[in-house]
Amino acid sequence: MDAFKDYFYLGKITKQHGFEGKVQIFLDTDEPEEYTNLDVVYLSIANKPVPFFIDDINIQGNKAIVKFSDVDNNEKAALTVNKDLYLPVSMLPELTGNKFYYHEAPGMLVIDKSFGEIGKVEKILEYPNQAVLQIFHDKDEVLIPIGNEIIKEFNRKKGIITTEVPEGLLDIYISKNN
Repeated sequence: MDAFKDYFYLGKITKQHGFEGKVQIFLDTDEPEEYTNLDVVYLSIANKPVPFFIDDINIQGNKAIVKFSDVDNNEKAALTVNKDLYLPVSMLPELTGNKFYYHEAPGMLVIDKSFGEIGKVEKILEYPNQAVLQIFHDKDEVLIPIGNEIIKEFNRKKGIITTEVPEGLLDIYISKNN
């Protein structure tokens, strides 16, 4: 999905709504109200971002009812169902402190207060109950849960994530013969 490297996943069109070409969207975000004034979203069509302009959006919790320009009947709306929605990364509100977007972490160096340098974040793995940083220390995969009690500092300027990993957690992952 290299075509989407400058985009972030916003949600998915789940079904048609009514008979005038409207669709229901699931917004995969903690703050759906941030997106009440959208003019355009990008649908994944043939693995490419295609702009769809919005005439009307009504957000209700993590769902939204949307009327796209030029989608004025059920046949056209049906073609958008199950499509993923994206927005340009530049539209994300800037985060400060230890809050970060998952796309910011890969490539950052992780240093634990007790252990020292662990390695660079390869990617973030999202599991049902917990997202984790995937890091390789030498050849050993290390998974560190993402949470305020573990991530103590997220320094964008220096490219460093400082952690305080619970005692014994790194012993599970890192070979004793290193």
